[in-house]
Amino acid sequence: MLTLNTKIDHADSVFAELVLPYEMRENSRLRTVLASGEEVAIFTPRGTVLRHNDLLQGDDGRIVKIVAAHEPTYRVTCGSPHGLLRCAFHLGNRHTQTQVGESFLRIHQDAVLKQMLEGLGAAIIEENAPFEPESGAYGSGGHHHGDGHFHAHGPLAPIPARQKIHRPSDSHS
Repeated sequence: MLTLNTKIDHADSVFAELVLPYEMRENSRLRTVLASGEEVAIFTPRGTVLRHNDLLQGDDGRIVKIVAAHEPTYRVTCGSPHGLLRCAFHLGNRHTQTQVGESFLRIHQDAVLKQMLEGLGAAIIEENAPFEPESGAYGSGGHHHGDGHFHAHGPLAPIPARQKIHRPSDSHS
């Protein structure tokens, strides 16, 4: 069995591609099969999310490229940036994994969310597409752009050691 456990930035040659849906790319421990039928085990640090075009190296030096599988999704668009922002707010308020694109949002298909978004004035298109949701403010530090480029950096927001919750009843003295 091929064991993949090292993420690398580039390779001169790729042994195989591994097509995975997002749900499987979120797992740091995974056992699956390559298109050739060869079993593969993935062991990455906890919290690692594999993204489209990521490269993993095996103990034997072979390189496998991760490919985002096409999944049943909704492409969400609106007639205005304000409308799209409202949709993004409501999806975030429901902790919905959301891909942010240029003038669109993409989510996994869900009839309840579709109805909510249509109620907000969004146009919804069902499509099978690779799903690459945002990693979140405290996520693993990186994001993709529609042009296929990945930009790695630290967390998108400072991680608070302690956070005071302000309530309307707090005095302002």
